Amino acid sequence: MLRIRGFEIHPNYLDLSRQRALVEEVRSVVAQAPLFQPITPSGKTMSVRISAAGEFGWLSDRQGYRYSSTHPNGVAWPPIPPLVLDIWRDLTGLVQQPECCLINFYTDDARMGLHRDQDEAAFKWPVLSISLGDDALFRMGHSERGGKTESIWLHSGDVVLMGGDARLCYHGIDRIKSDTSPLLSKGGRINLTLRVVT
Repeated sequence: MLRIRGFEIHPNYLDLSRQRALVEEVRSVVAQAPLFQPITPSGKTMSVRISAAGEFGWLSDRQGYRYSSTHPNGVAWPPIPPLVLDIWRDLTGLVQQPECCLINFYTDDARMGLHRDQDEAAFKWPVLSISLGDDALFRMGHSERGGKTESIWLHSGDVVLMGGDARLCYHGIDRIKSDTSPLLSKGGRINLTLRVVT
């Protein structure tokens, strides 16, 4: 385990067989709650496509950033897959279960600007992030915008835990390196982010 600015990075946490099993679980979720491309409140289309599982999903549109109990098409989000919950329990040690598993799909030209997860009701619970597929350059900042940042390449099977001092630190994805993982037949990266919403 590596610790950078309070971010706990667990390299190679998932072996290839568990990664493949997770991908199948994600495909089952997306079959029920299809990926969609949100827009920011300012009207800019995000470069990632998203979906979710759990009691809540995360939405962004002209009305702002928020959690919702339903997909934009009106259906309830599917349950969080069991293998995902196993990872949460193992790395957090918490009895508290996550209420949202946000699914972000990155093509090789997708990015995620520096942001912090702050739409939840309380920040005492960690955020857990699972990487599947192509490598991603993960940038970590401070609890306030500005200042020096640090970056690390995340590989398929890596897991990042953001709790304590890192819970409200800015972070983002600057680059996807294509053809670095055989996990997804058409390439790209899946990021699963677990949060306690309420």
